[in-house]
Amino acid sequence: MVSFPTVDKCASIGKEKHSVVADMDGTLLRGRSSFPYFALLSFEGGGIFRLLFLLLNSPLAGLLYYFVSESAGRATGFVQSPAVLVGKNKADALKKAFGETQPEIGLGDRHTDAPFMALCKEGYIVPPKPEVEAVTTDKLPKPVIFHDGRLVQKRTPLSALLIVLWIPIGFILACLRIAAGSLLPIPMVYYAFWTLGVRVTIKGTPPPPAKKSIGQSGVLFVCSHRTLLDPIFLSTALGRPIPAVTYSLSRLSEIISPIKTVRLSRDRAADASMIKKLLEEDELVPVAMVNRMSMFHGTTARGWKGMDPFYFFMNPGPAYEVTFLNKLPPELTLSGGKSSHEVANYIQRVIAATLSYECTSFTRGDKCRALAGNDGNVVEKTKVQANE
Repeated sequence: MVSFPTVDKCASIGKEKHSVVADMDGTLLRGRSSFPYFALLSFEGGGIFRLLFLLLNSPLAGLLYYFVSESAGRATGFVQSPAVLVGKNKADALKKAFGETQPEIGLGDRHTDAPFMALCKEGYIVPPKPEVEAVTTDKLPKPVIFHDGRLVQKRTPLSALLIVLWIPIGFILACLRIAAGSLLPIPMVYYAFWTLGVRVTIKGTPPPPAKKSIGQSGVLFVCSHRTLLDPIFLSTALGRPIPAVTYSLSRLSEIISPIKTVRLSRDRAADASMIKKLLEEDELVPVAMVNRMSMFHGTTARGWKGMDPFYFFMNPGPAYEVTFLNKLPPELTLSGGKSSHEVANYIQRVIAATLSYECTSFTRGDKCRALAGNDGNVVEKTKVQANE
């Protein structure tokens, strides 16, 4: 068998334009286990029962992988030719991709990578436990901006088992937490959440309710959008219900919401007119919101939005931090001569600075189109049927 030097012997100077063929696990990625990716696909694609099925089959897969063959319990059902890309199959795939051209560098991390590495001008092995740190986000070729999926952390077999065991308990707990937020008076919700393990931290000074009888104008809260629960936790922090202007919601989210929701139509002219009217009548208070979830993300672009509140409250100890910032001074509002775009951009910069975020030019629609291929609008069935 051909012996290859370790990857630290590969000089990077003068090789900027060289083609590199590399294995994935254990080479480009530090982790050598494929389980986290199978677990992610199982849970996101098939739910808790498919994840359970993967867990039950993991011991058999491990035995086959380490003691029989790397290519052997890896896929079920029908596999398209040339089957699993291991050993000779991986080398054949490289020949098909490059033809007569010989790649300059081949990187692998195990003996089954030797056939494809031998086809390259240079080959290097990544040792089993390389003493390297993961590439920081600022050094990635492209920044990671959008994320979608329910699982918060990369899953090991043990953590996946904990998810399977926790979900029945977590779902019951989520129902109790949602019931407390929906049925109890808003002033009591804060204390009910704490009793049920939901932490709400309030920073800054919440403005008092408006007194229109003495000519005191109302307050328009402008939040950083984290989940559909933002206005509910804002109301919890204020101790009083406030209506929320939001994009389309699922019917279930509207039913269980303890506060009034006002839909935006996604008609740019109509929405702009309504928001402009609000900006002219109310004082503006930016609110920076941060939520903490240890197991599940409480928002998704491709999944069913009606489950967002349940996934958030299924976390063992979900938390929200609500920071009330200073009211916008009159000279930075529409009445002070600023345009709606200038006001919006200023508020975004203030919230971003508070949360140590970096502003981008992406809109919510951009995010949904990148992740789900649509603009994020929930279409009612009655409207769909009427258009058919």
